[in-house]
Amino acid sequence: QVQLVESGGGLVQAGGSLRLSCAASGRTFRTYTMGWFRQAPEKEREFVAAIGWWSGGRTDYADSVKGRFTISRDNGKNTVYLQMNSLTPEDTARYYCAADNAQELRVAISPHAYDYWGQGTQVTVSS
Repeated sequence: QVQLVESGGGLVQAGGSLRLSCAASGRTFRTYTMGWFRQAPEKEREFVAAIGWWSGGRTDYADSVKGRFTISRDNGKNTVYLQMNSLTPEDTARYYCAADNAQELRVAISPHAYDYWGQGTQVTVSS
């Protein structure tokens, strides 16, 4: 079992930045592909970014965040990060960290591919 705890959310003005962190328990973090998803009220959970577990692991981003968000990981700290720049009100949502333990060379964008989820952290961007 893996526990994921997100932090770093908050209220920020449009154009600002936030860095989300997701700390994972357990010794096998380095074997998980990690993803970030978000969900706004009355909307479905949507893919934001993901990073593969393998050396030089691939990253993938939703078109809506490309060039503004950066995902990274520190296996020594069992932590994955999401640096968010140039935030807009449309980025307002609850952000969730997720882990895919399939150990396949893939970076999944479907939430169904992920096995473990955190409780989320709220990001609110004011105009």
